[in-house]
Amino acid sequence: MIKDYDFIAIGGGSAGFNAARLASRHVARVALLDGAEQLGGLCILRGCMPSKTLIYAAEIQHLARKAHLFGLRIEAGAPDMTAVRAKKRAVIGEFASYREEQLKKGPFELLRAHARFIGPNELELSDGTRLRAPRILIGTGSAIAWPDAVPGLRESKPWTSDQVLDLDFIPESVIVLGGGVVACELAQYLARIGSRVSQIQRSAHVLRGQSAEAARVVEQAFRDDGIRLFTDTRLKSVAFDGTHYEATFEHGGHTHVERARHLLNALGRTPATGSLDLDTAGIALKPSGHIATDAFQQTNVPGVYAAGDCAGPHEIVHVAIQQAECATRHALGLPVQPMDYSTLLQVVFTDPQLATVGRSHAQLQEAGIEPLVASYPFDDHGKSILMEAKYGYVKVLAEPGTGRLLGAEIVGRDAGEMIHVFAVALAAGLTAADMLKTPWYHPTLTEIVSYPLEDIVDQING
Repeated sequence: MIKDYDFIAIGGGSAGFNAARLASRHVARVALLDGAEQLGGLCILRGCMPSKTLIYAAEIQHLARKAHLFGLRIEAGAPDMTAVRAKKRAVIGEFASYREEQLKKGPFELLRAHARFIGPNELELSDGTRLRAPRILIGTGSAIAWPDAVPGLRESKPWTSDQVLDLDFIPESVIVLGGGVVACELAQYLARIGSRVSQIQRSAHVLRGQSAEAARVVEQAFRDDGIRLFTDTRLKSVAFDGTHYEATFEHGGHTHVERARHLLNALGRTPATGSLDLDTAGIALKPSGHIATDAFQQTNVPGVYAAGDCAGPHEIVHVAIQQAECATRHALGLPVQPMDYSTLLQVVFTDPQLATVGRSHAQLQEAGIEPLVASYPFDDHGKSILMEAKYGYVKVLAEPGTGRLLGAEIVGRDAGEMIHVFAVALAAGLTAADMLKTPWYHPTLTEIVSYPLEDIVDQING
């Protein structure tokens, strides 16, 4: 017996939940499938919310240790990790409870089971139930990557972000493998709570995909925090002797060995699609393992869509939601625009934070555009100087002739908040001159954006 639906979403994270909620407004029979032990999705349970809660706690600890720079005498002490963990659990518990309530009381049928394809538009659940729908959205997210190219990695059973985000003690020493967003955020977190941290990155800079200029600022801050950072390496092996981990790697023409009590595998994530039997439905994958989709998130199989981390190309919550809504509208024949990443917004919650919106200088050049460029450093700005927040800069990229904003990059204190000034400007098609009509209050951190904007206008006016 097969149960028929109008729309099925697989996965109860940001993509699946928002797809099911939107579909329920337009068709009657909608099902949301989620077989996870706890409802909520990666962001709430093991991603954004727990990590940013802990990072903020470590920032307070760090500022307390720097109190002398402001003429203050504060005994920083060591963090109470049991209390820190309790705070984190309380935060995610509140969010998870709210999401679970939304899922259980949503205008759709919630089925607590895993699913696999048994045909292009048919699914079988882990309890044996069979479902069919003309429109199916896959939003199963991602999982920790375990590269086979690193001998001993899986066998040594190192930590992943899941364990680091639930620590109730200060690790004596940790080796962090990787230089992506998760690796960098957690390496600095561990260093600031009091661990001795070594970080090993394959590429020439951390945060590959961001500009080398921005990465260098973050790297300097890491080294100033006491992190032993190695870039441009080749990881040869990982081993665990029962007490310590050893990571052997090539760097600068020599073989190095880092030794620590713990090791964190932060070498990225991979699409969580292995149990879906996509081959049975004929659903194609990209070489990266992501589900291949068009500009409306539709796969090569009509009626089957994918959104979020399992589809890529960006593992960002608001992108997953946008993709899911785009897919759902297209599937239901509603008015919809194709996905457009020209105003892509990204934030890395290191200190200094790194935030970007729009296209980078390199991306614009690849498109045949040589933009106007202007930047201004935080170490020459009043508010950041008095805050001892001198790392970084603000960079603006604008269209020649018109000054229309094409992209922006901020590396510095509260960059994740400040970047929204430029996000609004890009979405509205504003020029640098348009933005300068806005009053910029002195002294504020955001006031710094007016300086590169003035430079862009001066370049246009000659």
